[in-house]
Amino acid sequence: MAKSEFRFFIKFIKFLNQKGAGSLTKVFLSSVFVVFSFYLIPIVIDNSKNKSNAYKNNSKALLAYTLNNKGQNIEDGSEILNENDLLRDIFSLNDLETDTVRLNASTIKQLFEDTDYKLQDVREKKLVKPIALTLLPAEIKMIENTSQRKDFFIQIVLPLILQENNNIRLDRKRLFNIINKSNNTNLEKKWLEKKYKQYGVTSKDLSILKIRMDEIPVSLAIAQAAKETGWGTSRFAQEGNALFGQWTWSGDGLKPKDADKSEGHKVMRFNVLQASVRAYQRNLNTHSSYKNLRKARAELRDKKKPLDSLVLVKYLNEYAETGQKYVEVLTQIIKQNELKDFDDAKLLPSSKDLESLI
Repeated sequence: MAKSEFRFFIKFIKFLNQKGAGSLTKVFLSSVFVVFSFYLIPIVIDNSKNKSNAYKNNSKALLAYTLNNKGQNIEDGSEILNENDLLRDIFSLNDLETDTVRLNASTIKQLFEDTDYKLQDVREKKLVKPIALTLLPAEIKMIENTSQRKDFFIQIVLPLILQENNNIRLDRKRLFNIINKSNNTNLEKKWLEKKYKQYGVTSKDLSILKIRMDEIPVSLAIAQAAKETGWGTSRFAQEGNALFGQWTWSGDGLKPKDADKSEGHKVMRFNVLQASVRAYQRNLNTHSSYKNLRKARAELRDKKKPLDSLVLVKYLNEYAETGQKYVEVLTQIIKQNELKDFDDAKLLPSSKDLESLI
């Protein structure tokens, strides 16, 4: 019996004594109270756990991420952020109309062969063909050989992840150029204002922007995409290009089949795979739940060390409701599949000849 229940029980007995209740009456009422307490306590504990989990799960959302309600204000920690400012470039990318059809697995494999894109070569030479697919092939779940299915999935998502890291790297380089100048041009000031909004830095603090505007290790991104999609086989990945299982409450999304009717969230749907990757990176770089991840990443930068996925993964316990177990699974995926081989890979420049093949 918990202390609070015990104290209440003592007061209850004193109350009976004051009322002059008989011994038999005391024993009967006391017994009923004890039985009722032991029945009630587990229910109270379960409810408190459920409330804790419900709060924790919110970190998986990209803030409120509602593509259909652009521009709403959202509260993240102690800041009030404008969602349209944070996600404007993702809205634009997601709204792009594409006339490309969903390529089947055999066509994509042939494309990889024609361009000599092999993962073993990437592991050794660290060079990646810039093949940006917009949709996952439906046949990926029919590849029975697990090793082949994993490699195929990595080949698809690797160029997308590298492209987004390249975008951040270029922005980061420009940011440092601005910081190191005594005077900035109007164009630089406008760019800086745009980035403050994009990364949710309402204080316009350059040190905060520098910490948020940084890359996500390739191995970490691949591991999370693999875990969230079952290596590209999940319904969310197939129907909604959702590589990272991000949530939405009022935007365009897919409702989990086994979800409780009282739960209002859906898994965010994207028009193109690239938008999913960009939204994922923006999530880790702005959401308050990943502040410690960003801090650890900045410390690695200060020590002139590479961004180590096995160090940063420890700060993703709030990404999924399984908490520390989720971190352990990601760590295992990174190690077993030797994903750190791709952390220093470089994306080759695209060419018109390559684009004509897609």
